Parts: sequence; structure tokens; C-alpha cells
Amino acid sequence: MTFPRQRGLTEQAATTAVDQACRMLRLPTIRSQFPDLAETASREQMSYLGFLAELLLAECDDRARRRSERRIKAAGFPRDKSLRKFDFEANPNIDAAMIHTLAKCEWIKKGLPLCLIGDSGTGKSHLLIALGTEAAMAGYRVKYVLATKLVNELVEAADEKQLTKTIARYGRVDLLCIDELGYMELDRRGAELLFQVLTEREEKNSVAIASNESFSGWTKTFTDPRLCAAIVDRLTFGGNIIETGTDSYRLATTRARAEQQAVG
Repeated sequence: MTFPRQRGLTEQAATTAVDQACRMLRLPTIRSQFPDLAETASREQMSYLGFLAELLLAECDDRARRRSERRIKAAGFPRDKSLRKFDFEANPNIDAAMIHTLAKCEWIKKGLPLCLIGDSGTGKSHLLIALGTEAAMAGYRVKYVLATKLVNELVEAADEKQLTKTIARYGRVDLLCIDELGYMELDRRGAELLFQVLTEREEKNSVAIASNESFSGWTKTFTDPRLCAAIVDRLTFGGNIIETGTDSYRLATTRARAEQQAVG
């Protein structure tokens, strides 16, 4: 399909031609924004080159936004959590400067691990999801999964002779976020399969975990001491360990709200 070129197009004809060209070239942002941008360019007396730059930058920015949204969706986060919404003042155990440094994703670029350790309600899952979201927005492939769901998937894959394919799939993402590690005891087979995933990613791609158990208590999850030690080694070597504490700020916030309502 070609468009006849001619000088002296009316405004309506030019608008129609731009619309058709944007459809053909798959430029949805320019198609939707060019009338407003054209009006701004005329009002501000932009040069042709400046107007063109504004159009192309708008398209690039919107494509980057859509790519980020696709990566966030593909990560499978169970809910929307951001660093902007995290209340650092409510949990003084967490160093805000360190978290914001981690949000720059250099540790992911280096393939290093991250461990968030603390009791329920201390913000570790919030931080895990928020840092995973920052990574997705920065262009990294991210996958979030509950520890028990991951192990069950691995067991099913092994039974169906799809284990190699499944481990490779989890090995390809740049950041694997494993939540609620330590909440349930894993049998030896499940622990060994999880170890295979961690070994596949070792020193190549990052793993971030959130656990309600300190490392000394992981023997309740991984009952084989040697396997437990090997998993701890995989998840801590060269990485960052953040302890979110034992006091549930989520519970404290709920109590404070209830007290305010009672007073009111």
C-alpha cells in the first residue's frame, strides 16, 4: 500500500494521511498524540526538526512504558508493591539508603543474591516485590514465586520428565524472587530439586528470597544438614542479607488505626 504524495494538503487531508501512516508503521503513540503535539509545536514555533524529535521521543517513551508493564505482568507478582509506598519510619531496622541502592539493580547485573529475613509483618515480602518491580522496570526479566509452589512445580515436572525444561525456564530469568521460604518443611526430594534451581543460577543470575526464619532455623525447612548448608551458601555468597526484625509494623499499624477509631 502506498500513499500519493502531493504538496498543499489541506489540514484534514494531512491529518488523515498521518493517521493512516501511523497505522501502517504501528506508531500508536504518535497517532494519538500528534494533533496535540502539532498544536503545541505551532504555538511555540518549534522547528520541523524539534517537532519530529518530540513525536519520536513520545513514541519511544510510551514503548518503554509498555515494555515495563509487560515485564511486571510476566513476573507474576501477587499484588502491587512499590518502594514509594514502603513506610521506612515504621520499621527502623531497615536501612532506607541500602534499599534504594539495591533498587539501582547493580547486584542483579552482577548475578548476586539477596536475602530478606524477618518475622511476619516486617515488610520483607513488600520489599521483595518492590525490588523485583524496580528490576522489571529497569529491563530485567523477573519471576516471582512462592517457595512451596516452586517446589511443587518441580516435583510435578520431575514426575512428568519435564524437570530439565522447567529448571532451564527458571534459570533464564535475570531475577528469581522466592517468597515465604521457611514457612513449611520440605522433604528431601523437594529440597534437592530446589537446590538444582539455585545451582543452575549460581553466580550467573540473581535470586532474592524472603524468609521468616533465620538461617540457623532453616534446618526445620531443609532437614538434611548438609543440603541445608549448601542452600544457605548458594543464597548468601557475595550477596546482601537484610534483617527486617521481629516487630510487626503491619500489626502495629492495625492497632493504631483501631485505637484512633475507638477514640473518635
